[in-house]
Amino acid sequence: MSGTFVGMPAFPQAAREAVGNPTLRGNLRHATHTIRAKRAKAVAEVSDWAELREAGKRIKDHTLRHLDRYLVQLEESVTAAGGIVHWAADADEANRIVARLVKETGESEVVKVKSMATQEIGLNEALEAEGIRAYETDLAELIVQLGKDRPSHILVPAIHRNRGEIRDIFRSEMGEWGRPAPDGLTDTPAELAEAARLHLREKFLRAKVGISGANFMVAETGTLVVVESEGNGRMCLTLPETLISVVGIEKIVPTWRDLEVFLQTLPRSSTAERMNPYTSTWTGTTDSETADGPRTFHLVLLDNGRTDTLADEVGRQALRCIRCSACLNVCPVYERAGGHAYGSVYPGPIGAILSPQLRGTADDIDASLPYASSLCGACYEVCPVAIDIPEVLVHLRERVVEGGLVVREGNKVVLRPARGHAAERAAMRAARWAFARPGALRAGQRLASRTRRLHPRTLPGPGRAWSGTRDLPAVPAEPFRDWWQRTHGGEGETK
Repeated sequence: MSGTFVGMPAFPQAAREAVGNPTLRGNLRHATHTIRAKRAKAVAEVSDWAELREAGKRIKDHTLRHLDRYLVQLEESVTAAGGIVHWAADADEANRIVARLVKETGESEVVKVKSMATQEIGLNEALEAEGIRAYETDLAELIVQLGKDRPSHILVPAIHRNRGEIRDIFRSEMGEWGRPAPDGLTDTPAELAEAARLHLREKFLRAKVGISGANFMVAETGTLVVVESEGNGRMCLTLPETLISVVGIEKIVPTWRDLEVFLQTLPRSSTAERMNPYTSTWTGTTDSETADGPRTFHLVLLDNGRTDTLADEVGRQALRCIRCSACLNVCPVYERAGGHAYGSVYPGPIGAILSPQLRGTADDIDASLPYASSLCGACYEVCPVAIDIPEVLVHLRERVVEGGLVVREGNKVVLRPARGHAAERAAMRAARWAFARPGALRAGQRLASRTRRLHPRTLPGPGRAWSGTRDLPAVPAEPFRDWWQRTHGGEGETK
């Protein structure tokens, strides 16, 4: 299971369809601009934001360089605290582990905390195939699940829905999943929230098994951390008797003190809050029937392409990501195309560099994602761990066009260039030949200037894809070198 949305076209086609939906674009524009403005205000309050950003980057880079050591330390700490650690090489293995653990409890229902890792591996669908029903408890995730929809944003999965659409989903679908929506439900936010609260309350009180991800794992203590704004996570983490957490191996930090940095930068970058309303931490299990917390705790450490990504010196910085979604909210491409166009649970700029590394670039969706960007750099400017997303995008574009040596499933393999880029490679080879020969370049420039009135407005053949959305630059009447020779007599010119 790769996490790809089945049946999705490559990004250019999916984006073309999305930008033609005025309701979607209106929803996205309103939501992203609102979040973006609030984030900027929250960040401006912190005088040492640049230092915090650099500290987060350094902590993450240090941890990734020594990931083998810290993962072993984490396993030892979790085990010492009473938890059980499982290692999953890929999505299929993780799903098998979780399904087996749930079946061993004798339960057929689970409640879930919002988790990108479980979305990535398609856990809900895998559990359903095993006769186990998973209930999402995050409000936005609940909307997506009830609407038989897909998430379109890392932080706000239902960002593409407006209040009227949510009201209609609650009215028509809640009854199939449990307590129905109240009669006469309107699209007032307070009423929608109360309907969700009543619907979920019975599930919280009934569930014996909870499933979560984690924002961070602390190697020295075996502590897991979940930050959220609604309280549903706290309910899932404390009420069920058994807790199963599926977490990517990159979510580890060495020490408890390292959280000091991220618990300042994450809430401001994601929800524009000084701190999250609910910051839940747990270490191991409880042996008391009256105390909060699970009596059985399982941690499933997920690789699923992360080790392969770690082997790429340029691309590995994507593993710093703390899933704040700030890059989505400033991206002009995401704002217009929406999250579904990316064909992955990781949309936006971070998805454009993370998905092709976790899944490879063999299919058309993943080969197109590095091009889902204008390279404006806004994503890098807001990233709280300084991931240079434009740098990685260009790096991955080179991989798509040229192929080359990569690591897949722990083995070095040579990728063949993606289909459809032969003309681009030929053009680059021709340019390299011309730039290496000044005489030929000068002759070509003069020929282009003298024939400029005959130039077409669009390129023929494969070039049509480029000029279909761009204006061809006008060729000057005189090449620069000729102008310089005429006006300055060639002074300082390198022959």
